[in-house]
Amino acid sequence: MTRDSLDELLARTDAFIRDVVIPFETDPRMGGHGPSDALVEDLRARARSAGLIAPHLPPELGGQGLDHAATARLFRSAGYSPLGPLAMNLAAPDEGNMHLLARVATPAQIDRFLRPLAAGTTRSAFLMTEPADEDGAGSDPSMLRTVARPDGDHWIIDGRKSFATGAEGAAFSIVMARTGESATMFLVDMDSPGITVERLLDTIDGTMPGGHAVVRLDGVRVPATRILGEVDQGFRYAQVRLAPARLTHCMRWWGSARRAHDIARGYAVKRQAFGKPLIDHEGVGFMLADNLIDLKQSELMIDWCAGVLDSGAPGIIESSMTKVAVSEALWRIADRCVQVMGGTGVSGDTVVEQIFREIRAFRIYDGPTEVHKWSLAKAIGRAHPGDVP
Repeated sequence: MTRDSLDELLARTDAFIRDVVIPFETDPRMGGHGPSDALVEDLRARARSAGLIAPHLPPELGGQGLDHAATARLFRSAGYSPLGPLAMNLAAPDEGNMHLLARVATPAQIDRFLRPLAAGTTRSAFLMTEPADEDGAGSDPSMLRTVARPDGDHWIIDGRKSFATGAEGAAFSIVMARTGESATMFLVDMDSPGITVERLLDTIDGTMPGGHAVVRLDGVRVPATRILGEVDQGFRYAQVRLAPARLTHCMRWWGSARRAHDIARGYAVKRQAFGKPLIDHEGVGFMLADNLIDLKQSELMIDWCAGVLDSGAPGIIESSMTKVAVSEALWRIADRCVQVMGGTGVSGDTVVEQIFREIRAFRIYDGPTEVHKWSLAKAIGRAHPGDVP
């Protein structure tokens, strides 16, 4: 894509988010566990009419073949509304699942699962995390308790999953299950016998359709043709999915943090207190100045990591660094925006309160800050074992 065509795409995205998507933020179909499927379908129909469904995907999947650097700009624009990524079919977990399927799936699996997902006519889930009260896998995938065992030309899966984003209403899921001493990924229809969505968790975020579910798999029978990639390669494929997904989370939530800052800035300019606008009080003005600094540093770090991925490198370490730095910076921005706006900031009168909650959850999703730092510390030790002069 040329620079002019990318600029035109970004301009159309900005206008679509501002004029079409933002008015839907107060739609009554927004529920406690995310927007209803009817709302998602409504938004995607409008995005489809505007030619803005999943433009980051390769042309063979209906997109414009954007690299990671161009995708960063697009996702930041789409993220200006929490509903923007959903409307344009570039939200989690579908976006990460599309990335993985495009790289690992067989041609038959691409036709059966990826093409409808890319077109925005179905939704998906990614089932890896397990209930903490059962000592299941969370940030440590080696604790995986869900098991798959071969049975002729099928596999039988048993286990429970938690925080299965979008599971309620999803057409299919990518299920990570232990196979011997390793793990394997399976493509599983969510209406398969033996799958039960036990409940939806009440979480502080609320923009993911289908919420975050606890899912039970009791003797779920899956054909061997539904193995994603190769047997016993699940942990490796998880990194194929998670490294870019960490970065796209950063891109999307950067846009929302920018929106919160713009609203807080407008409030501080108009709101009078102690004889002058809030912006003229150092305590407020300095917070907004810090926001600009955090936004720019986050933008630069996102673009740096996108460049690493565009070079063909796996970007495992770089995406961990970026996820930590950006999630913490965006959290500071959202927190300052609430503080600047006072009581209005904690009310539902603006989207700032929602963005605050969503970004707080982002500090945990796709790996808590502390886990990424621990992983980075291990990498430091491996790279420089005792070679301090």
